[in-house]
Amino acid sequence: MMKRRSPTSSPLEEMEKGAAKKQARLCLLALLSVFLWFFLLYFHFIVLGDSTVDPAQLKPISVGSESINTRSASSHVSNSQSIINQPSNAQPIPISHPSTNAHHKSENFLFMRALRTLENKNDPCGGRYIYVHDLPPRFNEDMLKECRSLSLWTNMCKFTTNAGLGPPLENVEGVFSNTGWYATNQFAVDVIFNNRMKQYECLTNDSSIAAAIFVPFYAGFDIARYLWGYNISRRDAASLDLVDWLEKRPEWSVMGGKDHFLVAGRITWDFRRLSDENSDWGNKLLFLPSAKNMSMLVVESSPWNANDFGIPYPTYFHPAKDADVFIWQDRMRKLERKWLFSFAGAPRPDNPKSIRGQIIDQCKNSKVGKLLECDFGESKCHSPSSIMKMFQSSLFCLQPQGDSYTRRSAFDSMLAGCIPVFFHPGSAYTQYTWHLPKNYSKYSVFIPEDDIRKRNVSIEQRLSQISPEEVKIMREEVINLIPRLIYADPRSKLETLKDAFDVAVQAVIDKVTKLRRDIIDGRADNFIEELSWKYALLEEGQFVGPHEWDPFFSKPKNGNVDPNGSSAEAAKNSWKNEKIQQS
Repeated sequence: MMKRRSPTSSPLEEMEKGAAKKQARLCLLALLSVFLWFFLLYFHFIVLGDSTVDPAQLKPISVGSESINTRSASSHVSNSQSIINQPSNAQPIPISHPSTNAHHKSENFLFMRALRTLENKNDPCGGRYIYVHDLPPRFNEDMLKECRSLSLWTNMCKFTTNAGLGPPLENVEGVFSNTGWYATNQFAVDVIFNNRMKQYECLTNDSSIAAAIFVPFYAGFDIARYLWGYNISRRDAASLDLVDWLEKRPEWSVMGGKDHFLVAGRITWDFRRLSDENSDWGNKLLFLPSAKNMSMLVVESSPWNANDFGIPYPTYFHPAKDADVFIWQDRMRKLERKWLFSFAGAPRPDNPKSIRGQIIDQCKNSKVGKLLECDFGESKCHSPSSIMKMFQSSLFCLQPQGDSYTRRSAFDSMLAGCIPVFFHPGSAYTQYTWHLPKNYSKYSVFIPEDDIRKRNVSIEQRLSQISPEEVKIMREEVINLIPRLIYADPRSKLETLKDAFDVAVQAVIDKVTKLRRDIIDGRADNFIEELSWKYALLEEGQFVGPHEWDPFFSKPKNGNVDPNGSSAEAAKNSWKNEKIQQS
């Protein structure tokens, strides 16, 4: 017999009980929410304590899709973005007091502590700290111990003395100052730069506050050991070993290496082997995926790649104090210069595109031109004293391309207060954009190669058209540039002047800082790597487009060669001529 259910409660009473339960749950959730917010605020203000936030600015934090992982976020930004100087109309959002969700996103980036050092006005190193990796000695110091292996034709041991400056030069002819002059090898920047870094005033052992991270790898010395007679495995070994070491470091994971930089005192083509054939030139350091994220400072960069930047060749002058520079500059202003123009160099008969032959002919046929020939046997061209003496007696110094775009001679001539004459924009204007003014007409003369090659333009006539007053203004500009084109003695420090090292380090810091802010703001530039030479020439408000120098940098369709012929051949010829100079 079925029992009848006792009608102890009505439907209305059931509904009232349900509502009461829901109300209790809501109260509980509200209490939990209050507790959660209290915990978050306590953690933000008491534990972190980094900034003061107006409570009115606090907004609910959207969790999940809004949170950003450092690695994934940075992968959305092109590698090439790190070298763009392209202007943007949008102003960067201030890092210190953001009022949007961008603030909450930015807190997730591991480099935020480094950016915040910029806000501390009481810290002279704020935004300028450099962290230096403590590399195993096989990447640097061991190479110096085996200095005889660094070149087939040159005993590099003497050139690595005096912190990389080489042996002192005697001032027999009175061409130099009494101190600060050394027989510096043009490819010794690796060790000079590293020793200068040891004197940098804002070094830190805390990588989390570093504006950039330096990798003291002697890349130029490494490749110099194995270019001739070694297979690609030997040539690539140290580069692969370095990248493997760096990728295991916690500092690397912060930006995937985009805040790292290193120096190589050779031309870029020594590090850009195009194939894995043993017959091909150089190693592939600059083509390694991880190395593409780093910035590599070389004495000649590629106009078509984004991860290398040109820095000056070392000259013979390495002052220990500001006064040494000021005295030298005053002396260069007062010199009597009897030659209108001069040229120190050898012809390039094997290169049909070279204009050196025509330049040498014009020097020989001019009564106001001076020539220092460098091609046969013992030559004054290899004497620092003879070279500097000629440059000091000339108003203009001719600087055509060498085996590649650039020449050390350009910096030697400017050190002597001689106005350089360039024939290809890749010899200086697109190379040393950190160290030289964008307005090249202020300090130099540009005569396109085709004016010499095809039109037989008279260099003497072209230079004679420049008024004495204009020459004086240009020479003063050149002399004022001297501090930023030389490397000070690494064993001391200039008091107020910024040398080539200081300029380069600040440029790297600016580049990394801009990249970090772009990542925070979600900005990505439409960067075209093959046109990378154009970006550094842009003024505020300008964008990449057709340029008058396009014909100088046009690449054949296969993309493997430059206007000088094979870049590998250019690098190889550079080494051959180094051999001739030492023979």
